Amino acid sequence: MKLDILVFGAHPDDAELGAGGTIAKAIASGKKVGIVDLTRGELGTRGSAEIRDKEAAKAGEILGIAVRVNLGFADGFFVNNKEHQLQIIKQIRTYSPEIVLCNAIDDRHIDHGKGSKLVSDACFLSGLVKIETKVESKKQEPWRPKNVYHYIQWKNITPDFVVDITGYVDTKMESIKAYASQFYDPNSEEPETPITSKNFFDSVDYRARDFGRLIGVNHAEGFTVERVIGVDNLDAIF
Repeated sequence: MKLDILVFGAHPDDAELGAGGTIAKAIASGKKVGIVDLTRGELGTRGSAEIRDKEAAKAGEILGIAVRVNLGFADGFFVNNKEHQLQIIKQIRTYSPEIVLCNAIDDRHIDHGKGSKLVSDACFLSGLVKIETKVESKKQEPWRPKNVYHYIQWKNITPDFVVDITGYVDTKMESIKAYASQFYDPNSEEPETPITSKNFFDSVDYRARDFGRLIGVNHAEGFTVERVIGVDNLDAIF
């Protein structure tokens, strides 16, 4: 299956929090989108890996994604090495995405920055002919995505561009609510964490409103880039 966009997240819920609106909008426009979670989020204070598996599946259904894969890397302890890079390369070559979205380049959670660099490096290596990978004994062809974009998470990073998600923010928020074990629940008796407060949940919406304000729309999501974006359609900027 060829995908237009492949979204990577260090944990289940990263993709929804950082790019849920963009994913929903892309799918509504006819694009095929998939998500690859690097870990099962097993070190999360609340819930369990098994609960997160079910929540991720539900969130994917809400967004309408074509496929969701979990690579089962060790939450908190995966590293940017050959073993992990090759597993990501296999996913990139399997789905041949034109665009890859991945974690913030720097963030509060150490897995976010690590995951960002790991995926970025794998995207480059995936295009090298002499790196051979096989899936079910079948040799894969090299593939390098045209662009790698990083969504914004906990830290307030200045975006290089923002995507208008007006009309899709409700879908984004519903996909986040699918992770009921992780976010605000006034009836929960589990320990509080930085992401379980009502303020954090509300902040997802008001960040989208703030990014939208920058371009004169209701809601937007921000991304950073690895290389200069070229524009060949002057109508896009004039």
